[in-house]
Amino acid sequence: MTQLKSIMKTPITIQNDASLSHAISKLLQENISRLLVKENDHYSIITEKDIGFFLLNDDSEKNLDEIPVSQIMKRITSVNDAMAIETCIEIMLERGIGSLAVTRGDEGIVGIITKTDIAQYYVQNCVGSHTVGDLMTISYLSMQSDDYLKDVVSKMIEEKISRIFLKNKNNEPEGILTFRDLFHIALEQGNSDSVLDNSDDSISVVFSRKGFLSDSGFGKTIQAKDVMTKTFESVDFKEDLSVACEEMIQNRINGVGVLINGKLGGVVSKTDVLKAIYVDNKSKKSS
Repeated sequence: MTQLKSIMKTPITIQNDASLSHAISKLLQENISRLLVKENDHYSIITEKDIGFFLLNDDSEKNLDEIPVSQIMKRITSVNDAMAIETCIEIMLERGIGSLAVTRGDEGIVGIITKTDIAQYYVQNCVGSHTVGDLMTISYLSMQSDDYLKDVVSKMIEEKISRIFLKNKNNEPEGILTFRDLFHIALEQGNSDSVLDNSDDSISVVFSRKGFLSDSGFGKTIQAKDVMTKTFESVDFKEDLSVACEEMIQNRINGVGVLINGKLGGVVSKTDVLKAIYVDNKSKKSS
């Protein structure tokens, strides 16, 4: 079995008194999905998903520079760098987490492993084991691209998802909305004391900032299509799963659309890649 230290990466850290605005900027600048948070000799973690759900639920008038990451950060699960990758995958799936801190003896935390690292491991070691269709989720959630941002993010909260497909009036996929898109608008609008309502060209009304879910803030004045990513990566269901891994790694995304006969028929994610390795490892142990 391959040891964890062969694929771990050096973590990027921030201090626990850093602001949420700084954390979001760091994530976007480094194009990563998580940061280790340092407090003296101890570490916690703050992820894109944690920030995303916080922003979706936040209806305060606090400036993002006034919110410390310590308000959102969580404990991080640690494993030894000699542990087998397959064992780490079991831990991640069992606990529903996307990363592990890697320790070495008295040195403390020396690295981090994420689903991206495991997807890269799959590309290097598991080609030919599965097709995309073997692991894809056939159903997927979608809303209309001209729905208000408030309604779309409410659906994301309800379903506990970090991305949602958006369709046009002909019910054709037009784009995708992710936490990364919301981060951009959070930085643009979330550090302002007011938000301009452009829902009616004949009026110009300024409302207090109330977050993404407010009836009186930008969540109710901006349509999803105004902030969505207008293209999304996709692979055919007959492709090798490693092809989907490469798309996710190259584009730094957590999932891709799956095409069946040229039409969007589902999704496959990095979590599905972990499940593929987990199932294969269990089969080897039982045979």
